[in-house]
Amino acid sequence: MTWKPYYHGDGVRRRAELAAPPPWRTFPRTSQHREYQPPPGLTDAVNAALHLRRPLLMTGPAGSGKSTVIEQVAHELDLGPVLRWHITSRSTLAEALYRYDALGRIHAQSLRASLTQAAHHRRLGGRRAGRAGDDIAPFLQLGPLGTALLPVERPRALLIDEIDKSDLDLPGDLLDVLERGEYEIPELVRYRRRSVEVRQWDSQDTYRIEHGHVRCTQFPFIVLTSNGERDFHPAFLRRCIRYTMPRQTPELLRDIVRAHFEELPGHGAQELIIEFAERVGRGDHLAVDQLLNAVALLVGDQAPPEEQRRQLHTLLLSALSRA
Repeated sequence: MTWKPYYHGDGVRRRAELAAPPPWRTFPRTSQHREYQPPPGLTDAVNAALHLRRPLLMTGPAGSGKSTVIEQVAHELDLGPVLRWHITSRSTLAEALYRYDALGRIHAQSLRASLTQAAHHRRLGGRRAGRAGDDIAPFLQLGPLGTALLPVERPRALLIDEIDKSDLDLPGDLLDVLERGEYEIPELVRYRRRSVEVRQWDSQDTYRIEHGHVRCTQFPFIVLTSNGERDFHPAFLRRCIRYTMPRQTPELLRDIVRAHFEELPGHGAQELIIEFAERVGRGDHLAVDQLLNAVALLVGDQAPPEEQRRQLHTLLLSALSRA
């Protein structure tokens, strides 16, 4: 990239033309399946998970590429768009399976009843007319896990990101669903109609669910990522294929940079790579995309002047463990 200051801090209006962004920051976001460089042993772990129909639990520091491998697998095996479930301390198994807007449905029922009562009072009565027009489908949507478990010809790919940020009970709650590959939607089990078209998580497509029960026919390819911030119960671990991201060596980082830039952009890139690997080896918490950002702005014939380059270097490669 060419370094070019857009903002001058003088309050003067200028219609600057922004240069093209780096490939990993284009929008709409595109898959990084071509650029991803799997570290040693990861392809075997992925294939083991695929053969055994087990989730792949990947452990490593943030920014080490754990969540990107699923894009490459989904592309190579034609598994469709990746489903994503980003975990927080408030995440629950129920929301990953399906979402039900109970308040929205109650409001719609009340509004429908009030509108129809006057028009149909003599013939049907307001309450009966409200029940007759009730439809639960608009108030249901499958979650990412619920969509991944639909019976389909080709398995879906599901990313469960940062599982170690979950409530302590969530990994245990997942065990039965991941083992049996099925679940129920209680609201549909009790519903007056035997089949309902429910919208899927990642599209406007719907799936007809019978008797409120979903049972997968092709177990999805699931990647769970962990930053290594907590330990998991053995019952959870034995149901996963486990892979720990290796130490980031200069050789591995060089392959990553070359994949994103199509070639190694100048001698300065090699210096940044060696420095980055040494800092990570000393325990500094750095992400690979920080290295890519530094190479994009600090290397090449159009790099910023030396003083400005030093300031940007500090800005771009500041350890993530510090504010």
